[in-house]
This record gives sequence, structure tokens and C-alpha cells, in this order.
Amino acid sequence: MTERFRRELVALVPKLRRFAYALTGNRQDGDDLVQAACERALRNLVHYRAGTRMDSWMYRIIQRLWAEDHRRARRFDDADPVGLGDEERDASLPEDRMRQARTRAAIADLPDVQRAVVALVVIEGLSYREAADVLDLPVGAVMSRLSHAREVLLPRLCLLSGRRP
Repeated sequence: MTERFRRELVALVPKLRRFAYALTGNRQDGDDLVQAACERALRNLVHYRAGTRMDSWMYRIIQRLWAEDHRRARRFDDADPVGLGDEERDASLPEDRMRQARTRAAIADLPDVQRAVVALVVIEGLSYREAADVLDLPVGAVMSRLSHAREVLLPRLCLLSGRRP
């Protein structure tokens, strides 16, 4: 393993954790997922091509591991809610924490395919093309899934007509 690869992987961990938390719905499972993805990445380091975006490669690994595990378990445990950001950036005001809790719950209620798209595009800021590459989907499918997710999330979060949650 090269020193550069190790540094880039370590620097990505906060983003990987946010993505994994958004998929799993809790910190413990999210951290387990990131750990498993890092282990898989290190075992398959020979398949990583220099010049490839490491974040996309790691998001793809996380998404595939989560999909495999989720298909097996078919359960969602929200006993340990998470923030959408890193611990350092979690909301400190009660109103912000309540808004985050409502947002987490609304995202958790989305179908799996929409949740993954929301996590990549909205939370992580990937472009439609980048999310499509990570999820191995056409760009149109990413756009459609995001549109459907927004149709559910916006009214639920009172983000239509200028209302606030």
C-alpha cells in the first residue's frame, strides 16, 4: 500500500461515514460498514487504478456491501439515530437537532434505491454522473430516483410553500 493511498483513504473516512450513516440509519452499523469497506478496499488494492477517484470507488464498495447486507437482513434499526454530518459539525441547538432528527427519519423512510441517491447527491454533493457511476445506473435513473425522493421529502419536511419544520 502506498503512503499516498493510505493518506487519501484516511482523509475520506468522514465522508464515507456520512454516506454509510445515511444508508444504515445508525452510527454503529455505519461504522461497521465503513470498516468493512476499508478492509475490502485494502484487500483489493490491486484493482484500484491510479487516477481513479478514490471517493467514487469507496462509495461504490460501501453501497455494494450495504446492498448485500441489507438484502440478507431486510431490517432497519433506528435505535441509534445519527447526525447527517460529522460529530464536529452536528447541530448544537435543540431546534437544529430536532430538524436533523426529522430529516433522518424522512430519509430512513425512503425506499433503499432513493436513500442511496439522496445520500450521494444531496448529502455528499456528488454530481448525477458521479452518483450514477457509483450506483452503476444510468444518469436518468439517478435523476428520476432523486425526483421521487424529493416529492416525498419536501412536503414531509415542510419545505414547500415557505413553511419551516
